[in-house]
Amino acid sequence: MKNANRLLALLSTLALLASCASPSPNAQVQGEGNGNPAQSSSVASAPFNYDDYAAVLETYVDENGLVDYKGLQANRQQLDAFNESIGRVSPSTYEAWNESEKIAFLINAYNAFTLQSIIDQEPLKKSIRDIIGVWKIRKFNVAGQNKTLDNIEHKTLRVNFNEPRIHAALVCAAISCPPLLNEPYTGETLDAQLDGRVNAWLSGQGLKIDREAGVVSVSAIFDWFGEDWEKSYGVEGKFTGNASERASLNFISNYVSLEDKAYLEGGDYQLKYLHYDWALNIQQ
Repeated sequence: MKNANRLLALLSTLALLASCASPSPNAQVQGEGNGNPAQSSSVASAPFNYDDYAAVLETYVDENGLVDYKGLQANRQQLDAFNESIGRVSPSTYEAWNESEKIAFLINAYNAFTLQSIIDQEPLKKSIRDIIGVWKIRKFNVAGQNKTLDNIEHKTLRVNFNEPRIHAALVCAAISCPPLLNEPYTGETLDAQLDGRVNAWLSGQGLKIDREAGVVSVSAIFDWFGEDWEKSYGVEGKFTGNASERASLNFISNYVSLEDKAYLEGGDYQLKYLHYDWALNIQQ
C-alpha cells in the first residue's frame, strides 16, 4: 500500500511539472508573434480596407471625374466611416507598408478628406477656395498624426517620395484639377492607375498643342510644381524653357504620340500655362 501511494504521488508530481512546462495555446501564439519577425511583419502590413471608399467613388463620381456632392452630402456615412478608419491606422502599420502602398494610402486620404471638406459646407460652396483654411488649417487624423491637406501633399508625398505622377491623382475639387478616379488607389495597381490618370489629365485639362500658332499650353500645375519632375526627367538640349519646364515637357512627351513627342523635343514653340478654373467639379 505504501508503495502504491508513493507511485501515485510520483505520477501526480510528474503531471504537474509537465503542465507547468507546456505553455497555454494563447501563450504559444503570443510567443510566436513576438519571436517571429516574418509573422509580425505580415500582420502589420495587412492591406488597408478601401471597401467603403470604393462604394463612395463608384456611386458619386462619374467617368469624367465629376462628383455628385449633393447626393454624397445626403448619404455621407460611408465616407465618414472610411475617413475615420484612416486615423485608426497605427504608425507601425503604415511604416510596414511598401512605398506603393504608402503612396496609394496618402492619395486616397487626400482625396477623401477633400470630399469631406466640400460636403461639410451647407450650402455647398462654388469653389474649394471659398472654404476658409481648407488646405492649411483644417486637420485630419492620418495614421495617428494630425495633418492638413497641405501637409499630406507638400510635407509628406512630395518630400518622401520621388513620384511626380501624384499630381495627376491628387484632386482639389476644381474643374481644372486632374479628373478624380472613381476607384481607390492600391499598392498593387498604383503604377497602372497613375499612368492612366496622367493620360486622362493630359488628354483633357493638362495639355494643348497648337502647331499653327506655335504654342504648347500645359496645366498650371506644371508651373507650380515643375521642380518635382527635374530629378527623374531633367534633360539638356531638348524641349524649351528653364530646367523645370524642360523636365515637365520631357515627362509629358512620354504620354503623347510619336509625332507630338518629336514636336515637343524640337522646342520650336512658345510654352504657356493654361488658365486654372477653380469652379467646383460638381455634376450638373
